[in-house]
Amino acid sequence: MNAVVVTDPPRADIGEVERLGAFGVATVHEAMGRTGYLGPGLRPVWPGARIGGTAVTVLCWPGDNLMIHVAVEQCREGDVLVVTTTSPCTDGLFGELFATALRRRGVRGAVLSTGVRDVAELRAMGFPAWSAAVSAQGTVKATAGSVNVPVVIGGRLVRPGDAVLADEDGVLCVPREDVGRALSAARARADKEAASRAAFQRGELGLDRYGLRDRLAGFGISYVSHAEHTARPSETEDAGRGERPEQGPGRAAR
Repeated sequence: MNAVVVTDPPRADIGEVERLGAFGVATVHEAMGRTGYLGPGLRPVWPGARIGGTAVTVLCWPGDNLMIHVAVEQCREGDVLVVTTTSPCTDGLFGELFATALRRRGVRGAVLSTGVRDVAELRAMGFPAWSAAVSAQGTVKATAGSVNVPVVIGGRLVRPGDAVLADEDGVLCVPREDVGRALSAARARADKEAASRAAFQRGELGLDRYGLRDRLAGFGISYVSHAEHTARPSETEDAGRGERPEQGPGRAAR
């Protein structure tokens, strides 16, 4: 692997990214056609955190956090540190001291496909972090990696300067050139959800609001009374009888 530090990657507009983050990961994910989600494996290390920022990406070797130290210098106001390794690793690459240095530089939070430690301290200082594991396992600083190069987390590409949104629903990456479009789509999605919320508060059902009722028969769903249902053999009983081999003459019961 070539070791490189890119010092001046283009970044999405931080104002737009922060407004996008306010909509939440689930809303933006739906608005963008369900793309960019970094998978269910990344969880916040303390509840209630929500951020939107621009990615500073870090590629480390497993069990080695040298390049996080290198990356701190490249971070600026509004960034989110995004860390992964060349092969799977759950060691605690990140903790309170890194968070202290990053907060001083205006970094919004950190996302790591590895482990995080010092959870109590991170919670107390209110520094948001998402990780694949919590681990006290320490690391070394011995192997060169890269900063601000494209990385893959959860099967999704994250480039330096892309928008990274994170909350209790997970982590989402929006390509930097798509942030404006995502913001418009998220607003429209939020308006639609607000209208549905108001309808449900009035007692309307999703079956009717989303036009599902007329489609139920096509799914093979039928409505029957309790008496009708209990008067006929259940499907599970029918299936069970069909699975039992017949016991013919001369065949011993087992």
